Amino acid sequence: MLVGLIWVIQVVVYPQFLRVDEKEFTRFHFGHCWRIGLLIAPLLVIEVITAALSLYQGHREPAFLISASLIPVNWLSTAIFQAPTHLRLMDGFDTAQVRRLIRSNWVRTMTWTVRGVLLLGSVIWS
Repeated sequence: MLVGLIWVIQVVVYPQFLRVDEKEFTRFHFGHCWRIGLLIAPLLVIEVITAALSLYQGHREPAFLISASLIPVNWLSTAIFQAPTHLRLMDGFDTAQVRRLIRSNWVRTMTWTVRGVLLLGSVIWS
């Protein structure tokens, strides 16, 4: 679910930020953050819990371990790049900040994609 969601955000949602009327942007952006937060927060919790449970159950396959090691990459990217950029955008539209958000979000897009491929591969080839 996270792989599909991040691709929709990267390719559809964030580029649309550049098309929102500046007068409406703050309200639009707040609504986006609120709704995406409601959707993604439980998925992130599920991601961490399932990874922890899998480790606890003894899963040590290389693909799984690499995939699990990418979880902190997403959290750090969010904390260092995306969250501060979203906070700046709460003050109003800024083309440079939206472009920064789009560029920096490729880290999460690629990381979740690699995680998805590794997990799918570990299921298929186990």
